[in-house]
Formats: sequence, structure tokens, C-alpha cells
Amino acid sequence: MNGSAAVTGGPASCRFAHYFVVCGVDTETGLEPDDGAALSQWLSSRPTHQGRTSSRAAVVTTRSVFAWNAGENFEQSPIRRSFKSKVLVHHPESTDRHPFNKDAINMLCMPRGLSFCTQAERLDPRFHSFTIAFDDGTRSYGFVHTFYEEVTSPQIITAMQTLCQMHHVEHHSSSSPSSSSSSSASSPSTCSMDSLASSLEESDAESLPGAPGCLGCVGTFDPTRDTLYVSKALCLITPLPFLQASQRFLAQLHQAVTSQTAPPLPLESYIHNILYEVPLPPPGRSLRFHGVQGPIVCQRPGPGELPLADYPLGEAFSLLGVENMVKLLTCVLLETQVLLCSQDYQRLMTVAEGITTLLFPFQWQHIYLPIISGPLHHLLHAPVPFLMGIQRKDGAQRSSLHLPHEANLCFVDIDKHCVEYPEDIPQFPDQTELIQELNEVLLRFEHPAQVGLTTKPSASPDSPRLSSLVLEDLMEDRQNGNLGGEELEVLERLQALARRCGGEKGSEGGKTLGLAFEEEEEELKAAKLNVQLREVFATRFTAMFGRYEEFVIHGALDLESWLNNREGTFSFDKGSFLAVQPAAHRNFLSRFLETSMFSSFVDGKVISCWADREPLQQLFDSRLQRGRLHEAKDEDSLSRLYRKNGTLLQRISLNPFCLFVIAAQAVERRLLKVDHMAIHPHLLDMRIGQGRHHPGYFPKLQADVLEQAQNTNKRSSRVTVSRRSESRKPAAADHSGADNEQRQKHIFLRRNLHQSRLLDPSPQAVTHTHREFVDGLLNECRLKTKRMLMERMEKENVELGHGGASISGLQENTLIYGLCDLLERTWGHGLQMKQGKSALWSHLVHHQAAQGKMEAPAESPGYNGTDQRTFHDGTALLRGSLLQDIRFVQTMSDGLSEVAQARAWIHLALEKKMLSQHLKELLTHQELLRQLYKPHAFLLCEEEREQFLFHLLSLNTVDYLCFTRVFTSICIPYRVVIIPMKKLSIAMATVSPWVCVSGELGDSGVIQIPKNTQEIFFQCKNLGRLSTLQLGVQETTGLLAKCLVDSVMVYNEITGHTYRFPCGRWLGKGVGDGSLERVLVGQLVSPGVEEDAGRWTGTPPELASPSQSVRAVLGSLGSRRMDSLEVQEDMREAANNLVKHFHKPEQERGNLTVLLCGEGGLVLALEKFLLHGFKSGRLFQRNVFVWDFVEKAVVSMETADQMGDLHGSTLTKGPPCDSLCHYINAINGSPRNIGKEGKFQLFVCLGIRDRLLSQWLPLLAECSLTARTYEDGALLRDRAAVHSLCRILQTLHEFSITLEAALIKGVDL
Repeated sequence: MNGSAAVTGGPASCRFAHYFVVCGVDTETGLEPDDGAALSQWLSSRPTHQGRTSSRAAVVTTRSVFAWNAGENFEQSPIRRSFKSKVLVHHPESTDRHPFNKDAINMLCMPRGLSFCTQAERLDPRFHSFTIAFDDGTRSYGFVHTFYEEVTSPQIITAMQTLCQMHHVEHHSSSSPSSSSSSSASSPSTCSMDSLASSLEESDAESLPGAPGCLGCVGTFDPTRDTLYVSKALCLITPLPFLQASQRFLAQLHQAVTSQTAPPLPLESYIHNILYEVPLPPPGRSLRFHGVQGPIVCQRPGPGELPLADYPLGEAFSLLGVENMVKLLTCVLLETQVLLCSQDYQRLMTVAEGITTLLFPFQWQHIYLPIISGPLHHLLHAPVPFLMGIQRKDGAQRSSLHLPHEANLCFVDIDKHCVEYPEDIPQFPDQTELIQELNEVLLRFEHPAQVGLTTKPSASPDSPRLSSLVLEDLMEDRQNGNLGGEELEVLERLQALARRCGGEKGSEGGKTLGLAFEEEEEELKAAKLNVQLREVFATRFTAMFGRYEEFVIHGALDLESWLNNREGTFSFDKGSFLAVQPAAHRNFLSRFLETSMFSSFVDGKVISCWADREPLQQLFDSRLQRGRLHEAKDEDSLSRLYRKNGTLLQRISLNPFCLFVIAAQAVERRLLKVDHMAIHPHLLDMRIGQGRHHPGYFPKLQADVLEQAQNTNKRSSRVTVSRRSESRKPAAADHSGADNEQRQKHIFLRRNLHQSRLLDPSPQAVTHTHREFVDGLLNECRLKTKRMLMERMEKENVELGHGGASISGLQENTLIYGLCDLLERTWGHGLQMKQGKSALWSHLVHHQAAQGKMEAPAESPGYNGTDQRTFHDGTALLRGSLLQDIRFVQTMSDGLSEVAQARAWIHLALEKKMLSQHLKELLTHQELLRQLYKPHAFLLCEEEREQFLFHLLSLNTVDYLCFTRVFTSICIPYRVVIIPMKKLSIAMATVSPWVCVSGELGDSGVIQIPKNTQEIFFQCKNLGRLSTLQLGVQETTGLLAKCLVDSVMVYNEITGHTYRFPCGRWLGKGVGDGSLERVLVGQLVSPGVEEDAGRWTGTPPELASPSQSVRAVLGSLGSRRMDSLEVQEDMREAANNLVKHFHKPEQERGNLTVLLCGEGGLVLALEKFLLHGFKSGRLFQRNVFVWDFVEKAVVSMETADQMGDLHGSTLTKGPPCDSLCHYINAINGSPRNIGKEGKFQLFVCLGIRDRLLSQWLPLLAECSLTARTYEDGALLRDRAAVHSLCRILQTLHEFSITLEAALIKGVDL
């Protein structure tokens, strides 16, 4: 965002400076109070009362402003108050591209307003800079030199004297008892959200460390003994951030004003020269122009270098420290709200500009105001990402600054060298290595890496000095024949002597010259340090996004169609990109891919197919291309080149591009050898008497000579060459004007905020800005919910076998995090009062308190698990209620912050599909809304609020398990209901069942259910998504203890999820397969489908069990013959599901037990295969179980082996046969009574886990028992079918299968 590209379109765009501005006191209008600064001072003088709520807050704020305007603020002396400044003069009147914004420039030049002082206080000048963003994305930079000038206007002196006398009288009268009581009665007990300015002191008293603090002593003014001074600002506005050059020019201009000796030319000559005759240096070149006291050099990077960045990055790293700077950059990259705080305005700009220059190739897309004054404090309520800076009062505590929404705020206290970053901010990729590399760079330049240590120049920039540039001027004069050789030799020797011993204290002249050279070297060193620090980050981004072009999706035919369908298409394959990234980087990258700066970067790449690429993207792509060319070269030759230069290039060898060495050398070359020289200032056509020198007073400039360029110098043609050549380039390159116009339209639409209007403090502009905030929040909600739905649908497609690589779980968490951030910003917009960091949670707690109907803890789930009836009744009453969810989140953990509690509530409501309904209920309390929010707040805009809730309602169409999978350590209450077959439900009275529920995160342990009870409640640690349930009966209950169970229902009483575990089989001795224990596989039921089944109090309704219907078919083989093709297809499908399961990312895999033992699983498919062609009536009884055949086959093998009767069989004794017998005997020897079906299930699971099943099936097929048990057409007797089945099973050998403990409990294999 630093504007590296040459700006074209008119002569003004090619000039070094656009405007010269003077701001100060307007003697014609007199003293006007600065409302914004006054409000800040009034509030800062009163303590904040955190935690109280008052509906009078807005009234208090209004009254404070009115009292100030009425002159009734008794707290501060008038000489300490702030008054409105005015733009006294600016030249030229306007430029062709960026018209002059008088109010904004005045506010940024003097953000504290006019400051007065007397001769008893320090009068040191100050310097700061600022930036102005325009709607088209460009910026201008302002550089301000503020000094104090003696007041000569009798009207101003008289007005200040009168105000001081009034203050003195009123201050003493207010100390009387009656006045004191009246004053205390009228003082507010609380302050509104506008009191965030209470931590800001905009009085110049704090910037004058030598000033006493006694009110009524220093604050008085007597014109008979005191001299009154007022602040005045000189400002230079440039298109590029030429910090050093502009600071020197303004300092020299001010020095000429304060000097007793008049400058060689009138000041108008120097101002005219820099406005009209000093061009921008061409890219890759340096330029020298002349100030009042001497020459000044500026340089501009070339086309292949990083954009211009003149702000000292080394100072920013020293102010915050390396680790804090990396944290701050991470927050900026993730587009959190960033608020900088410092007493010094220039520190705010240094850190803000420094951090944005490190973003290359990306650009900050949101509000960027490194300096905001009192009238702009309403922007701190902005519900959008921002990067802003405020001045703070010395000694103000962080706790006194209460911002509207701090859930996603990064607060940077520059003076205290600390950074408070939001919760759950991921680390920058390879952060430890990055910090180490940055420390090495700073150490190499001998720059202090510790926080708080800043290097300061030994000479003041506005002090008179002699530079080597002066000698270069004389060298040029020597070439022109204007200087003799002898004189030049003397000067050359003087220069060499100064370089060797300039630091010695032998002579004053030598000292001054030496300090000048030392300062020149420091500037060169700082410029090279800037380049190397920026290249470290640029190299990191190059490594992270070196292959980004492979994942850009180009789907549109032309630019217009792409722009029209932009919101409904994806321009970047985020899932595939994340899939190839290191696992440790994905958390950060998944969040970064959702930011506006990355979306804008990708959009620029797509648009480049039809229009010119943006300069930053073109530079980044060229660096990537250059890197690929370097990678193709011989690495041995490169390593030999690196070893030549020793230690420095050993570190560079990690970066094959070596760009920062080349860039640093280019900067050094440009600064040491100037490429171009601008026209010298010259005498203008001025009227006689104009331009007279008055020491200490900045003169009234002659406007007519500064409003237009005067090409009176013969050398003007020489300096305009670069200007003309630059103006030709766009004309030659303008081959796609219509497409570029469409690009600009797209950029404008993406920036939904008018940057120029942000600096307008008028009520109409503020109202319009808040209107834009409301529209922006609604549009963001629409896009986020649409994105979440599309992402969820894409995940379902991948689960069905469609689509490519996906990291959907990580992306889903990122999108939900973005939704939480959106809700926090929405609830923070226009907030009147707030007790904590989370605006949403604060509103929820207010709503909870306003209801006044808090149920007792025993009546809510999770508090009393022993009283089942009360628990059950409470659940039925409170299921899905807003208050229940709030109370549960409050009891989750004592360690959760307010922000974490709000996010937990959002996750819970989203998983329950109650988010929109809960928020709607929350917003129905209109009285509370009006009490908490200002009229412009989003939540008080009814139409937009309804649309917002409608978009959130669309999320109910998809299922989320975000709460269950994120908050894994909490305690969850569960309810289990056993549903028997209807005709045999009375049998439940004869058994004592037990259950053990298992999920992704663990199991509940064995829970005994009392006799004649079919429902039980229990609490345990979150089990995650439930997978299996072990259901059994006690073995000691007798032969009559048996029951036919249809299914088991398990309810999560917090999330409302219902799991159904089909059974459809008997439990008990002498019935079915004699199983006393079964392992059931569960299925998640959609909310509401089975809700009534778990609330029955009498006979439950009969439910169809899929397992029961399957068993009926398998048990009655005589009724129909299974189709062999259908059986083989089921087997292939079951194996294919397992293969797809393991090809998904690990965090995205479903429940493996379902694929093995559930409907359509491998166990059931193999059972069908083995039952095909089975002769049911020969060897076994009425019921047919595959396990009987397997068991008898193993017995037959063992018997034949003992008798040596294997000669007539194709079987050979070996490891497969031994392992089969060993596993079957181990399963039969298990202490668990899981029945024949359970044993066969365990047999298949162990065989597939240990990669033995494909070896066992041929043994069963060749067993002599098989010919007697199966018909001729059975699949098991078909060698081709068995061989095909074994090949299918062998495809699973490459995967590592881990079985649930519930499946293999009691078997040690």
C-alpha cells in the first residue's frame, strides 16, 4: 500500500510534492474551542466506573460538550485547552487528481488543535507525518513540522487574558461548599462508550516535560509579564513516502524563519521550487534538490525492487521488539482490529507504515488511519477490521480504555513496548526461525534488538550542518569551470580529514563536519537495514505462495462475466492448496486464505488475464519467475559463489535469489552517487516589498507566484525529461482501457467504505459512515453464510467420492471462527456500555439478568443426575432454551474468558441449529436494546436485522459438530433409552441390562440399569460423536432373563443430538445365538426425527430396525436365493468405502467402526458372501450362523492335522492355517459372552486389522467341510470369486486399521 508505481495523468502527478500547507490560528475568527479535543480532556479528567450501566451516558456526553462550549469547564486553564486551528494557506489551490481536503488536512496536521504556552515552557519544534487514503486505493503522505510562534494579534492576546481571568474567578468560586455540592450532584456516575477517549490527553501540557503541573500557577497568563506563543504547522504533501527528504526540507525552512540572517532567496522561491520544479525521481534513480540550507537527496527503488519505504523499520523493531513485531504482523495479516497507542504521533506512523510495508505482496484493504484526532473517535466503533492509532496521556492505564469490541482487537502500546493480541491467534509459520533470522539481521547492523532501545542521530536534523553533498555540488561547479583546482583540492583534503577524525573534539568545525558524515552513514545504514528486513519477510511469502498460480481458478470467459458472477464462484482452490502445505502451517494459512487482502490478491491475478497486472503482483510474479530460473541452474556453481564472501553469504545461501544483497547495493549506489539534479531555487517575479525576513515569524506568502509554475530557468528542460518519459509509458501500455476501467470498478466495489469520507467529522458524514457500516455487516453476513453452506456441500461431495483434496475440517473451523468474529463486531457496533471484552456475551448476560426467572440448579440438566424424574422433567421443559445454553456455558469451566464463553455459546447454538432462533429471542427485548445501544447501531436497524437473522437461519440446512469436537474436556449429561420390541416389552422387567457408550473421544464405562427400567441418565466427559454402544445383561439373572431389543436411543442433553443404535436381536441364554452382550453401531439422527421416541412414558412405538430385517433375510435362506452378482457388488462397495475413508485427511475421516460393522459394512458383506449357497438343513439346527461353519471348519482342520489326513486335501499346513486356528480358539476363549454373531464380527475385524483375512478365506474354501456344506454354485466354492475377493481385501493391506476398544475387549491378540 505504499504506492510504488509511478502515478500518471497530469503534470502534478509527476511532482515531488502536491501541496504546501500552513496551519495555525486565524486572527480573523479568533479562538474557537475544539469540540473533539475538549470532550477528550473533559472525560479524561473524570474517573471511569467500570461495570456500571447507565442510560444517561449519552446525555452526559452531550452535556459535557455543551458545558465546554459555554465556557463552563472549570477543570482546565484556558492556556491548557485546545482550540480550533485553520488552514491559513495552501498552494496550489488544487491538483487534477486529488482535490485539497481542507478539513482533513487541518485535522491531521494539528490533531490536538491549537496549543498555547508561555516563555516559561519548552518551545521545541515537533515533527510527525500522516497519510490520507483515497477511494481509488491510492495514498498521499503528509509531513508536518510544528513549532511555536509568538502571538502578535491583540485580539488573541486579549481573548486569552479574558478566558484566564474568568477561569481564575470560576475556579475559586467552585471551591465553595454550595458550588462543590452542586458540582458533585451534576457529575456523572458513569461514562458512556465515548469515554474511550478518557485515556487520550490531547493537551500540549503532556508534551512539554519542562512545564510545571500546578493548576492556577503555570496555567495563568498575564500579558504584562508573559509572552504568549501558539503552535503553527508547516506541511508538505507528497505522493510517495519521502520521509527523510521532506523532514529535512521543512526543518531547513523553519530554521530559515528563526535565523537572524535572511535566507539567500525569499521563502516563496524554495516552496515554488519543490512544488513545481522538483520532479519525482525516476524508478531506480536518485534525485538531488535544494532546500534553504543545503542540498537534499531522495531515491526511488527500481522496477525489480520492493516498493519505496522510507520509514525506519529498525526503529519500529526497537520500539516493540522482534517477537512483538512478528505477533503484530500476524494480527495484521489475519485482519484483526489493530489499535496503536503512543504519546508520539510519529511513533504511530513509524509502526503503522513499518508493519504495512512488510505485507508485500499483499495490501491492507480496510480502514487505515495511523493518526486519529478527537473528532474521529467514533471510528473506534467501526465494526470492521482497522489499523488506527491514538495518542494517549502519559501515565494512563490500559484498563481505563474501554473500546466497543475487543474480542478481535490487537492493542499495541508502543511506549510500553507491549502487544495484546486476540485469543486463538495462530503462530506465523516457522515463527521461531523467523525471529532468529530477524535478530541476526539486526545484530549484523549493530542495531539494538531489545525493546525500548532506539538509535537517535547525534545531530538535530534542523541544526546547521555541512554535508558531503555540498562538496559534490562544488565538484560539479569544478566541472562547469566555476571553481579552481586549488580550492577543490583543499576541500577534498578537508573531506578526507573529516572522515578520519570527524568525531574528535579538536575543533568545532571538524566536529560539525564529522557529525554530518556520521549522520549520512547512519541514513545509508538505516536504508540498507530496511531493505534486508523487508526481504526476510518477502522471502517467507515467496516460499509460502511460490506455487499459488497452480491453484488459481480461471473459469470465466471475459472480465465482465467474471465480475457479474464474482460472489458465486471460487477463484482459488483453498482445499488443495492447504493439502500440500506443512501441517504446522495450515492453521495460520487457513485463516489467512479467508482475508480480504488475499482475496484481493487472487482477484488481481484473475483479472490480469484481461487487464494489466497490479504493480505489486507483477513484481511478486517476476520474483517467482526469477526464483524458478535460479533453481534451474547448477547448485554447485551457486554454492561456490556463496562461499567466496564468507559468513554473510552463508546465511544468504538459504535464499537462492540473493535479492536483498542486490537491493541493498542498489540503494547504496543511488545514495552515494546521485543520478539527477533538480533545478536550483531561483528568484521569482515578486512585487517589491514581498518576502521580507522577520526572524521568528513565518511570513505571509505571496499567493500569485505560488499558484502556477514559472519556467524561467533555461535548465528546466533538463529536469522534465524524466517527467515526459514517464507520461509516455501509460499511453503506450494502455492497450486495454475498457478492461482497466472494469478493474477499477471492481476495486471500488470491494472497498465498501469511502476512505475520503472517513476523515469528515460532520454529523452528516458520520451518519453516512455508520450507514455504510450497517450495509457492510449485512453483506458480510450474506457472504459468510453462503461460503459456509458451499463449503459444507463441497465436503459432502468429497465424502460421496466426488471432488479432490480437501482440508474441510480445518476450513470449517476457520469459517466458524469468522462467523464468531462477525457476530462480535455486529454486537459491538453502536454499543453504549460494555462491561467486558465480548459485546455479545455482555448482551447475553444482560438478557439473562433481565429475565429474572432463573431455575434452580437441580432443575436443569447437568446439575443433579441422581434424581431422574426431576432431571427428565427439567430437560423436557428446558430443551433448546436460550437460558439453558447460557447457563451451561457459564458452568463449563472457570478458566474460560468472556470471549471464549461467547464463542462456546455460538458453537453450541450452531450445532443445535438454534443460532438464528436464539438471537431472534435475544433481540426481542427492545427496552434492553435501546438501553445498551445508540440509535445508529446495527441491532436497532429492524430491516437489516431481520435479513441478518434470515441469513443465519440458512445454516440450519447443514449439520455441524463444532461444539462437540472443539470443547472436548467438558462434562456432558447423556440419556439412554432402551426400546424393546412392542409385543415383548414386558420382558424388560426380568433382566438387569447394562450399557457402555463409546465415541470418538472415549467411553462412559459400564453403567448398570436397574430392573424394570428402560431409561437412565448419566454424566461423563465429552465422548465426541458417538460410534458404538455395548448392551448386555447379567449372566446370573437366570434362564428367564432374556429380551428382544429393537434399538437403543442415546440423547446428548446439551447439543440435542440423538443417536440410534439398531439391534433387532435377542439378549439372553438359550435364545438366538445365546449372546449376553452385543456391540451396536450407532447412527446420528436428524434433530426432531426421533424426539418423541425418547419421551414416551408408557409403551414405546414400534420402530423398524434395519438390522432386524437383514437378519430375517439371512436367517431364512430357503425363502429366496441371494444373487451372486449383488453379493459381490456389496463386497466391493464395502471395501471401496474403506479405501475412500483412508484417503481422506485424518481429521476428516468418519467412524471406521460404521464402515466395518454397520449397515453396508464389511462384516455384513462378508457374511452374505459366506451364506451364499449355504445348505441350511444338513448340519445345523433351525438358525443359521456363519460362525458355526467357521468354527467347525477349524475343528476339521485341527482334527485332520492330528490324524495326518491332509493327503487328500489341497490344504497344506503352514502359518495361515496356524493363525486361523489360533484366532478362532482365542475368540472362543474370550470371557465375554458376545454370541455367534459377535464372534464372527470380531473374527472379521481382527483378520482385516492384521492383514490375515485374505489368507484365511482360501483355507475355508478348500476345507473338506465346505463341499458338504455349500451347494455347487456357492461363491465360496467358486475359485474365481474367492480369488477376486482376496484381491479386494488385499487392497486394504496398505492401511493401518485401529479398532475400537469396545470391539476387541477381552481378546488379547
